[in-house]
Amino acid sequence: MAVITASMVAELRGKTDAPMMECKKALTEAEGNMEKAEELLRVKLGSKAGKAAARITAEGVVVNCVEGDVGALLEVNCETDFVTKNDSFLALANAAAALIVKHNPADVAALGALAYEQDGFGPTLEDVRKGLIGKIGENMTFRRFKRFASGTKLATYLHGTRIGVVVEFDGDEVAAKDVAMHVAAMKPVSLSSSEVPAELVERERSVAAAKAAEDAAVATAAGKPVQSAEIVAKRIEGGVQKFLKEVSLFNQAFVKNDKQTVEQMLKAVNTTVKGFTLYVVGEGIEKKVDDFAAEVAAQVAAAKSAA
Repeated sequence: MAVITASMVAELRGKTDAPMMECKKALTEAEGNMEKAEELLRVKLGSKAGKAAARITAEGVVVNCVEGDVGALLEVNCETDFVTKNDSFLALANAAAALIVKHNPADVAALGALAYEQDGFGPTLEDVRKGLIGKIGENMTFRRFKRFASGTKLATYLHGTRIGVVVEFDGDEVAAKDVAMHVAAMKPVSLSSSEVPAELVERERSVAAAKAAEDAAVATAAGKPVQSAEIVAKRIEGGVQKFLKEVSLFNQAFVKNDKQTVEQMLKAVNTTVKGFTLYVVGEGIEKKVDDFAAEVAAQVAAAKSAA
C-alpha cells in the first residue's frame, strides 16, 4: 500500500479545495496517484473539486515581444518568486523574447546558442543564463516559447508577469485585445468545441459516467427509483456538451458582456480570430513541497544514531 504523506494531502487540497479528509481518502484509494485521486474527488464532489485545479506551482515569468507582424511568447522559470522581480532576470527574459523574434530559433537549445551579452557574461544567451545562476544563486531555465510569423495581426496581453496571451486575428484591434484579456481570464483550451483535444473529452465523459454511477448507487441504497439507462446516457452527454462549451473560446460568454458569446461579439465587429496561445507560469509543473515535520524527524533520528 502506498504511503500517503501530509505533503501529498496538502498538494491535492491545494489543487482541488476539497476537505482534507476527503483528499486523504482519495489518495488512499488511488494508491498515491495524484491525477487519479483528483478524478475521484471530481466524481464524488463534482465541480467543487475542480475550481482550484489550475493553481500554479512553479515560479517564473511570461514575456512577449512583437515587431510588426512577427511576435514571440516565452516562459522563463526560476525557483522563487523573489527572483521574478530581479532586474537582471527580467532583462534576460525580455532579451530572449526579442532574440526569438529576430532569429527564429528551432528550440530552446538553439535559443541558448544565440549571441548575447549581459552583466559581464556571454558570448551566448546560454552563457548569460549560467552566469546569472551563479550571480543570483538560483536556477533559471527557458521552458518554452512560440514564434508568430503567419502574416496575420497579433494582439497581446500580459496579466502581470504570470499569464501571457497572443491572439492571431484579422479585423478590429480593440476586439482582438479584448479577446486576449478574455483568454487570460477564462483560459479556454481551443477555439471551438470541435477542436477540444479528444483525451480531455474522454476524461470528462469518464468523470460524468462515474458520477452517474455513484448517484445510482446512492439512490438504490436509499430505496429511491433509479434513472433509466437512456436518461443516464443523456445526462452524461449533456455534461460533456456543457464542458465543451465552457472550454472553447467561441462558445464562452464574453467577459465584458455575458449576454453574448465571444463568437457573437467578434461577428458584430467583423473580426476573425484565427488562433490564440496562452502561457501560464508553471502550468503542468509540479513544485516540490517540503514535508517539514518529516525532515525534522529525519534529522533527529540521524543525530541519535550518530551519538
